[in-house]
This record gives sequence, structure tokens and C-alpha cells, in this order.
Amino acid sequence: MTLFAVFFYVRYGASYRGLGESHAERGVTVDHATLNRWVTKYASQMADVASCCKCPLYRSWQMDETYVCLRGKWLYLYRADDKFGKT
Repeated sequence: MTLFAVFFYVRYGASYRGLGESHAERGVTVDHATLNRWVTKYASQMADVASCCKCPLYRSWQMDETYVCLRGKWLYLYRADDKFGKT
């Protein structure tokens, strides 16, 4: 439950009190100060693990963008590619 609380705080910007209420709905009583301590302790460790799984980024990339009319509605499309063609 601890890592889920930290994940939801970091990913979705949920408040500590909101997280406490969602845990209470699942039968776990957690104070918002405890959630604050968990985020302070575990957020950097979660970021380190996540950065190991990311693909390497290259300095050379290009951005393509255009407008397309689809069924009478204009849409903005964009795409970024690195020098090897990865989006």
C-alpha cells in the first residue's frame, strides 16, 4: 500500500488527505503526515528505478507537425523522432 500511495501522489498529484481517504475506503487508516514521510522517503528511490528502465535519449531529434481536416474538424498532429527514427 505504501508504494501505491507514493505512486499516486507523484503520478497524479493527489493530495495527502485525498490519499488518506482513498486508503480508508479500502480499510487502511493512514494519517496524511505518514503519507508525507513515505513520499519523502520513497519518491527518489522510485525515480531511480524508473530512470533505469527508460530508453536512452539522443540529442539529435526533429519535430514534425501539421493540421489535418478530418470530417470537417481541424486536428493538430505532431510527432518527434530521434536520429534513429524512434518516436
